Amino acid sequence: MANLKSQIKRNRQNEKRRLRNRVYRGSTNVAIKNARKALESGNVEEAREATMLAVSRLDKAAQKSVLHKKNASRRKGRLMKQLAALENAA
Repeated sequence: MANLKSQIKRNRQNEKRRLRNRVYRGSTNVAIKNARKALESGNVEEAREATMLAVSRLDKAAQKSVLHKKNASRRKGRLMKQLAALENAA
């Protein structure tokens, strides 16, 4: 356990941030999972909606610095690539 006053405060701040970040990280991961399921199912409309939601959540997580902006961009690119392949196949 921390003995210094500044470290005690830092621990409180870190805990608050961790709980706040969990919300964004969790909703992002769920949205990505749902988008991948929709892409695998082959339903173009459902896949497009789920992918756009996942992209939105990734942008929000990057904006809040939960994810690095380039990490979010890479994930969005991969999802959009899969969506484009599905749309071209249909």
